[in-house]
Amino acid sequence: MSENIKSKKKLTLIPLSLMVLTSVFMFPNVPRAFLLMGYAAIPWYILAAITFLIPFAFMVGEYGAAFKKEKGGIYSWMKKIVGPKYAFITIFMWYIGWLVWIILTCNSIWIHFSTIIFGTDTTSGWSILGMNSTHTLGLLSIIFAILLTLISTKGLDKIIKITSVGGISVGFINLVAYIGAIIIFIAGKGHMDQPLNMNTLLHSPNPAYGSAVSILSFISFAILAYAGIEVVAGVVDDTENSEKTFPKGVLMGSIIIAVGYILGIFACGIFTNWQGVLSGKDINMVNVTIIMMNNMGYQLATAIGLSHTTALVFSSWIGRLVGLSMFLTYFGALISYSYSPLKQLIEGTPKELWPGKLSEIKDGLPKNAMWVQCILIVFFMLIVSLGGQGASKFFDKLVLMTNVATTLPYIFMSSVFYKFKKNTSIEKPFVIYKSHTSSLIWTILVTFTVVFANVTVIIKPALTGDIVSSIWMIAGPLIFSIISILMYARYEKIISTQKHI
Repeated sequence: MSENIKSKKKLTLIPLSLMVLTSVFMFPNVPRAFLLMGYAAIPWYILAAITFLIPFAFMVGEYGAAFKKEKGGIYSWMKKIVGPKYAFITIFMWYIGWLVWIILTCNSIWIHFSTIIFGTDTTSGWSILGMNSTHTLGLLSIIFAILLTLISTKGLDKIIKITSVGGISVGFINLVAYIGAIIIFIAGKGHMDQPLNMNTLLHSPNPAYGSAVSILSFISFAILAYAGIEVVAGVVDDTENSEKTFPKGVLMGSIIIAVGYILGIFACGIFTNWQGVLSGKDINMVNVTIIMMNNMGYQLATAIGLSHTTALVFSSWIGRLVGLSMFLTYFGALISYSYSPLKQLIEGTPKELWPGKLSEIKDGLPKNAMWVQCILIVFFMLIVSLGGQGASKFFDKLVLMTNVATTLPYIFMSSVFYKFKKNTSIEKPFVIYKSHTSSLIWTILVTFTVVFANVTVIIKPALTGDIVSSIWMIAGPLIFSIISILMYARYEKIISTQKHI
């Protein structure tokens, strides 16, 4: 009886594929890709799926199965393969990337909140107690970050409920975008606002992506759009007939993700002319989703015969619904990522690395560390919002520093895969790469893809005369590595002292 119940809980092909899809696919990546490259983003999404997404997912699947009893995730994998110091540098850099993402999203989420209330982004005119908009948004973001931590420390059951709302919201945005595009396409008798031909598939309408290096650098964006695939490593053991089901599920989920991004970019072209809608100076990576969906609402209303005035009202309400969905999506993601990367960092590493009671886990959460993280977030927000233009430039540098550092853990994880395969002392209950030759080929290909993406991202600003940005992107990983090495040296000193007592 118990065996039957247990087998029912195992993941089958379709649920596993859907898990891969929901872990990776983020709709905002679609309008952002269209903003940067138009239809020319499509070949790069396909290339990144073949050379990174699918083979890397198989790698982390093997890691996850081999180290399923370890709690530390990435740290545990790297520690067993190449040693604890390398492992700590990897996971520390991975965590820093998420920390900066939380800070950025706590600020940008107010654009979506504004859209819910007003139908458009009005944050540039916000003021509380006579403060300017920058100070006002800073104050609101600080309050939001504290509230976020307060909710997150209440327990995993509360977190699961909130993140499930975020997942439903993602589905809503996709439905609105794709169904709206289909109606507009049919009503327009196959007309596409952005012309589709071989030239538009190869060349970006964005002047910033006109050079060969800038076009090649887009693969970095595609890789980040596929980020999160490492989470499937934890479910290999919970997959029914994992040897056959897991690779099929990952492959199916990956194909659905890639096709979803590709169809989404085509859908954007149906109702958005790049020059007419996206060429303005006020369009950016944060507000482009709202702007494009507003435009979709207007196009949909006129396609079904509504008047210009009614179409504008309809467009505004589409914007509000999308703003609400985006707010809930990011709110759910922020709740999840306010604890999960930190938990993996704290739980997987030696407790002596962390001063005081930072390493304590209460109710399954590193609550003390979460409040220290909150203090760090508030500190950076205060610097940026109160420090004027100089502070804003400082934070821009911080973002540049994490651009490359965010993808470096993928290089670390993929580059040691061949060493992992050759280590006969590590039990490997789940194997996709059957031979050392195939393991070596895919180790080289995946690692080269991410290294190549980073190199092009680094040299792109320098080629346009912005050498400072390139330097900061190189400095980021170096600085974070030095910090992690110093932290690890302190830990080694503590351990050495304990041994001599």
